[in-house]
Amino acid sequence: MPRPPVDYIERTREQYASLGYPPYQWIHNEDEPPFAAVSKSLAESRIGLIASGGIYREGQIAFHYRDDFSFRIIPSDTGKSTLRVTHFAYDVTDARSDPNVVFPLETLRAEARERGIAEVGPNAYTFMGGIYSVRKVRERLAAALAERMEDDAVDAALLVPA
Repeated sequence: MPRPPVDYIERTREQYASLGYPPYQWIHNEDEPPFAAVSKSLAESRIGLIASGGIYREGQIAFHYRDDFSFRIIPSDTGKSTLRVTHFAYDVTDARSDPNVVFPLETLRAEARERGIAEVGPNAYTFMGGIYSVRKVRERLAAALAERMEDDAVDAALLVPA
């Protein structure tokens, strides 16, 4: 039987209230997102992967539970059996059973084999969503991940929120 959807907005409000914090202030971006138009077909493109599901590789340090704005580099040839998951804001049961539900690296590799995309970037990047400092995300995490995407010479990135 399918589980009912989780109302994350209400859950966040309840968590803030239970901790004695003022109500969470959702970010409202005034600027247009800095997305660029795609200039190649997917079949000609190298695709990068960035996911916020708290995935890390065996041997890497797990994410922390409070405002961890670090990220992990996962080589794109990493096998599913070596992936681990930790996250405070969602039930990780399904992600631990099959990391592809929040980190579709195997799916991207299959698309490359079947020529749906030209290739997968050399690395995928993960972090743990639920970071409350918008400034740190914008100035540190997003900037570092954008730099990595440029270094990996990807044409487009698949962003996977958890």
